[in-house]
Amino acid sequence: MMRLCYRPLERCFGRRSGDGLLWHTDLKPHASGDFSMAVVQANSSLEDQSQVLTSPSATYVGVYDGHGGPEAARFVNRHLFPYLNKFQKEQGCLSSEVIKRAFNATEEDFIRLVKQSLPSMPKIASVGSCCLFGAISGSELYVANLGDSRAVLGRKGFDGERSKVVAERLSTDHNVSCEEVRKEVESLHPDDPSIVVYCRGVWRVKGIIQVSRSIGDAYLKRPELNRDPIFQKYGNPVPLKRAVMTAEPSIVTRKIRTHDLFVIFASDGLWEQLSDEAAVEIVFKNPRAGIAKRLVGAALKEAAKKREMRYKDIKKIEKGIRRHFHDDISVIVIYLDHQKNFFQSKGTVGCISPPVDISSYHSDGVADEPSG
Repeated sequence: MMRLCYRPLERCFGRRSGDGLLWHTDLKPHASGDFSMAVVQANSSLEDQSQVLTSPSATYVGVYDGHGGPEAARFVNRHLFPYLNKFQKEQGCLSSEVIKRAFNATEEDFIRLVKQSLPSMPKIASVGSCCLFGAISGSELYVANLGDSRAVLGRKGFDGERSKVVAERLSTDHNVSCEEVRKEVESLHPDDPSIVVYCRGVWRVKGIIQVSRSIGDAYLKRPELNRDPIFQKYGNPVPLKRAVMTAEPSIVTRKIRTHDLFVIFASDGLWEQLSDEAAVEIVFKNPRAGIAKRLVGAALKEAAKKREMRYKDIKKIEKGIRRHFHDDISVIVIYLDHQKNFFQSKGTVGCISPPVDISSYHSDGVADEPSG
């Protein structure tokens, strides 16, 4: 089953658009509803990766926002789901413990790769990725994350609430721009007055990175790597007494309720431009087909507005330079259709993941697939 995740299904399911750095798939079924995906590239190499695995019994969602390079996000994209599948089979069901084990195994494998690759690629010690995972298994919804990608639930408003739809954040932002996260990090390092530093307009761990949890970033977790002569010569060593970041995920488990409508999973590129409430309103008020692409478009319009530009002008900017205007953005919208089960009769299993690099995919000259 997991082999499906590594096949180029994007050539079957994904579509090009008027923006040469945008990929999307309008609408596909999962075990209890529909889902929509979209990605827009801003960096020279796409640092976001994402995937959806569908089966009769469960739906898995992953959004991985890399930093320092694409290697960690691509690694998570290849390894996290197989570990989840393996540990779930061993335990007999999905659980918070299974998810923790899968995150930890993925982290340990990547750290092992870093140590092996250090002589030929010293910079890999400073590559990392945020990691957002969601799963629907029966009536249970699981959300686990490292970093500041975000999962937001859209639910019907209750009597007495002003809106017909309410945004409910399911994930925890592990970003030291949040005072609560800063205090958490500082409490873990009382002997280090520079553990969180305000520089270049934002709070950063050791003056370097905004997120406090990730996969990778080995040089901020393994002091021995900072002392390695190779990294000392070619990397960016930081004196460490102990790890200043962690790969321990925050995990939320909840029953899916009749008023739950959909969940938006997205990298922080979306949330830098749109509030939780604005994103939920867009999904609630518009047709399902192409809804992830619509969210990306709304974020790009906001990015253009901030620079006093037109949306169509943003789309003309080439990768790399475009990073000055917005980040890579990955969006997956999962609809929750109660009493529906599209897959039980079909027995369909599949995994869809966007191209590892949107610009390269578009330059291949692959024709659009018909929608439907």
